[in-house]
Amino acid sequence: MWSNFYFMNSDFTNDFIALFLPDGILEYFEIIDYKRTESNQYLYDKRLIIHLSEKKIVPQEYAKHQYKASGFSAARNIEDFPIRNMLVTLSIKRRRWDVIINGETKKVSRDWNQIIAQGTRMSDEFAAFLKETSQY
Repeated sequence: MWSNFYFMNSDFTNDFIALFLPDGILEYFEIIDYKRTESNQYLYDKRLIIHLSEKKIVPQEYAKHQYKASGFSAARNIEDFPIRNMLVTLSIKRRRWDVIINGETKKVSRDWNQIIAQGTRMSDEFAAFLKETSQY
């Protein structure tokens, strides 16, 4: 018999939500929250917003330097595949770092191009999907 506790477990919830995220995003980000809201759109009346926060892992190119975490940038919203008649938005907070290079402190963050398609505000997977469907 399934218990309600099993379905209320946050590890289970995060693992389940991860099935709907772009591949590889959880290498750099963790799910911190999610919520369903009204979308006020004609086709999709609901929206799922998944809040992600960058993990405290310095970008590889700065790992050999002295560094410290320096807060987060403002959240950036990326539209992703609709799920079960809901629009999906990934609300992503990127981490900033103070890195000392040649005696000078520089503010840096992970290369955003690893996460979204060039020139769009969508995930690579969603951008590829739209490209494919527009050819027909």
